[in-house]
Amino acid sequence: MRLERVEIVHVAIPLVTPFRTSFGTMTAKDTFLLRVVTDEAEGWSEFAADPEPLYCSEFVAGAEIVLRDFLLPRVAALPHLTTAALAPAMAGIKGHELAKAALETAVLDAELRGHGMPLATYLGAVRDRVPAGVSVGIRDSVPELLDDVERYLAEGYVRIKLKIEPGWDVEPVRAVRERFGEGLPLQVDANTAYTLADAEHLRGLDAFGLLLIEEPLEENNLYAHARLQERLATPVCLDESLHHARDTASAIALGACRVVNVKPARVGGYLEARRVHDVAHAHGVPVWCGGMLETGIGRAPNLALAALPGFTLPGDTSASGRYFAEDITEPFVLQDGHLPVPTGPGIGVEPRPDALRRFTRARRDLYTA
Repeated sequence: MRLERVEIVHVAIPLVTPFRTSFGTMTAKDTFLLRVVTDEAEGWSEFAADPEPLYCSEFVAGAEIVLRDFLLPRVAALPHLTTAALAPAMAGIKGHELAKAALETAVLDAELRGHGMPLATYLGAVRDRVPAGVSVGIRDSVPELLDDVERYLAEGYVRIKLKIEPGWDVEPVRAVRERFGEGLPLQVDANTAYTLADAEHLRGLDAFGLLLIEEPLEENNLYAHARLQERLATPVCLDESLHHARDTASAIALGACRVVNVKPARVGGYLEARRVHDVAHAHGVPVWCGGMLETGIGRAPNLALAALPGFTLPGDTSASGRYFAEDITEPFVLQDGHLPVPTGPGIGVEPRPDALRRFTRARRDLYTA
């Protein structure tokens, strides 16, 4: 392929309800889409982070600069543009995995469209639909939380994840267990809100038969997570701490986690996400696909990834209506607790022109040949 143009499309889409975690409250998905045009096809991707560096160090305005000034010049200089060549070309730029993932995914989409191949086929998917879980944000009261969980279960979600933080942990979990029973697949996500000094308090969650507790301590501290896992019966799952397959292998070897959350953007793209899956699967460690409140442009490739054989736990690939009254693509709709894996070439979806026009705040060319 030959790179002809790269366009950034800044979009802002209101959420149906505010989404609160331990690090803040979101009311809209405010990010950018990346459109890559080659001489063979065009490809789309979605930048996964937010306008502020609260969940991770990357943010929307910073990623645009990194793409324009550092990543694209290296990619444009490649004599032959292929997705496999991108990671080595971008390796000299330290970090910025989410920006790299956006570029890699858009190029991969274009490359696969040129070959007429679905992403699921390319990755090695073994299922045509995946079970859907839902992430429930922190609420102002337990009754509000119980109403949310009841509604999501009525919609058909097969697993519930509760966001927790100090002061909102044991009692909300207890209330959900008592209301909906021991048979409900239930897990919690702390988004790094605790310290190792909270180990005894977190042991209180062991009584509720949780699938896992996600990223309870500060990110990148594998030692502390290993020490915590020694004291908990609940499996520790790592998210923010795992940036590539090497981190994953180290975490498993250290006993820092018994479950892995695979977010393709966090590890630099779908090629590395598949390697993370392969490492965990080879060690018998279950993986699941995390979410970043993606539009359909980001949700579609996540569903393809979640159809790989090692993804044995329901992920956060919820239906479009969980977050948006109107998605930027054709909506993903829950069917018997599952979402279909896209079968079209590339990521299998593209923006609807009318929706893209309504939600677009700005468009800029980052590169033209």
